Amino acid sequence: MTLKNLDNLVKINKLKIEPPDQIEFDGMVCSAKRRLQDAKVEGVSEEGRFLLAYGAAHVLSLAAMRWHGYRSDNRYLVFQCLEHTIGFEKAKWRLLAKCHNQRNLAEYEGHLEITPQLLKELVEITTELLAMVENLEPVS
Repeated sequence: MTLKNLDNLVKINKLKIEPPDQIEFDGMVCSAKRRLQDAKVEGVSEEGRFLLAYGAAHVLSLAAMRWHGYRSDNRYLVFQCLEHTIGFEKAKWRLLAKCHNQRNLAEYEGHLEITPQLLKELVEITTELLAMVENLEPVS
């Protein structure tokens, strides 16, 4: 992990420096857990499960960034920064970025095409992301 890359994003106004807050961090993780748990409920539509899992992945990605003392208003950027905030593999954050694009199609164009395989991978990667974020030390 290299926070130098995040500092470079601050210099070009893509990220902001903001002190981390344990209460905020804990609230984000708690919210993500509930969303991920609901995303695993088989009786919910695939679209609903996808949006819940995506929401959990986003809030966990933001929590990892906040843990380091950064904030972003850009949803896509928090996924890209996972490589630097928690050492997430490129292929995994890229799948989250793909899901971000799918979510945008649904939100802005009313069109969501997801496959059962994409949903399965999203839930698996978000579950892994949750474990990594939960393993972070308390905010200092």
